[in-house]
Amino acid sequence: MNNKIVSNRSLEKKLVSAFFKRHWGNSKMVISTGTYGCNDLDGYALLNDSNEIIALITYVLKESYCEIISLDSIIKGEGSGSKLINKVEKTASENRCSQIRLITTNDNLNALRFYQKRGYRLEKIYKNAVTNARKIKKEIPKFGYHGIPLVDEIELVKTIK
Repeated sequence: MNNKIVSNRSLEKKLVSAFFKRHWGNSKMVISTGTYGCNDLDGYALLNDSNEIIALITYVLKESYCEIISLDSIIKGEGSGSKLINKVEKTASENRCSQIRLITTNDNLNALRFYQKRGYRLEKIYKNAVTNARKIKKEIPKFGYHGIPLVDEIELVKTIK
């Protein structure tokens, strides 16, 4: 397979919208750092040989750091997420960011494992952040992976050079 990484800005907006709809219900992401329309964020997509999106990452460059807003991969365990993380880390470094930050939910044990294996450290817990986000985005379920109540957010941080 000859997967390729492209800027999500180079893709038809309807393809990106369909990807978010399939994974999140819509492109609106509500987290403790803000409400984001993921369709409007910078990011990268990993495309397969048929030019279908198989993984997608979005991020925001802030003053001295980069915040990853979303990362989704259709096929787990084949390196798609790692390729996109590496691309964002390179972009952040080129933009003189000293850190990359991201937020995940308390139930997302796979994400916690994934990011920690790549050098991200647990930084902060935002208690009741998901409960509060649910007031804005009512589609957020009350229970997440493994039947764990979806309540808090966890911030992870990686220092980059």
